Amino acid sequence: MKIEKIETFILKDKLSKSFFFSQWEYSERCICVVKVTASNGQFGWGEGYGPANVLEAGIKLLEPHVVGKNPLENEVIWNHMYRKTLDFARRGILVASMSAIDIAVWDLKGKILGLPISTLLGGAQRQSVRPYATGLYFTDHNNPSRDFETEAKQYVEQGFKAIKMKVGLGIKQDFENVKKMREVIGPDIQLMIDSNHAYTLREAIALSRKVEPFDISWFEEPVSPEYYDQYKQLRDKTSIPISGGECEYLRFGFHQLLRNKSVDILQPDICASGGLTEAKRIATLASTYGVDLIPHTWGTSIGIHVALHFISNLESMPGRMKQPDFLMEYDQTENGLRERLTFPKIKMEDGMIKVPNRPGLGIDVDEDVLKEYATPKENINSSII
Repeated sequence: MKIEKIETFILKDKLSKSFFFSQWEYSERCICVVKVTASNGQFGWGEGYGPANVLEAGIKLLEPHVVGKNPLENEVIWNHMYRKTLDFARRGILVASMSAIDIAVWDLKGKILGLPISTLLGGAQRQSVRPYATGLYFTDHNNPSRDFETEAKQYVEQGFKAIKMKVGLGIKQDFENVKKMREVIGPDIQLMIDSNHAYTLREAIALSRKVEPFDISWFEEPVSPEYYDQYKQLRDKTSIPISGGECEYLRFGFHQLLRNKSVDILQPDICASGGLTEAKRIATLASTYGVDLIPHTWGTSIGIHVALHFISNLESMPGRMKQPDFLMEYDQTENGLRERLTFPKIKMEDGMIKVPNRPGLGIDVDEDVLKEYATPKENINSSII
């Protein structure tokens, strides 16, 4: 059996209302998904994290190095892609293109063997994962946090036990927003903040100290991902755990974060940092250093299911008497691609999402919906992520 064909689909979903955060504004979703088909007719799905048309170009570049390979030999395929691009792709979009193909190969492998990806990873150590709601983006430039209270109450009513909000507007405004959120959601819901590397070290220290009284579970990407030592300095000056890694690539990049003691929590995006094959290695590194790992997710429900299977396999830290609730990011902003592209639909019950036990990722793509969102390549705007 061999891989016979690789297809890419650039999908766009125009938002009913744009939203923004510290770096830029979204008016639509634009995502590249990939379909890898074997000679027996079975196929697997993957997606990459990054500018869709650039991802597609990377997948096309890698295609000749994947077609003809045995889909059961995912590590052989991964290593071949990595070696062929090492001179010019040690981080960035080509790694994300590798990730999309790798995920599709895992999905295909699971379908061929009739096994869920969690089993292929070594087994599910937990049957369900606790999602946290990612939301509370800014929607009004004159009053950025105008709808925060209503939105946060909806998350609590839906059963979320943890919520992540955006910061990065300025220390005074961020402080007022965080204070308000803690008042709205009460003391029992976890609250995290994410600045998307908006701040200098001095500013990040000042904000951290001001919001420490509000029991913040972590401060995500406080400064530029390039400044490993500044992450360490911030950790030394605040009681709030520091997280990062969505802009990092491969185990080598994450080793920099770990050996510099930059973060309390690693946040690789599996659809960007090297796929499931490399995520398994990154998890081993995190375990070696005793650092928690909570993947970043963004995109379609393909990426969410990738994270579900991966998190189900993560080992607990030594010394814990029982398995803890492992957190998974669950974006709540408007996204038809997340809600409509695949089935069965994601269901959260009692604040938890079950890990699928069907072969591969445990989902199927609705190809009618795929065609609905597919965009002619000449119309793709490269600035949209």
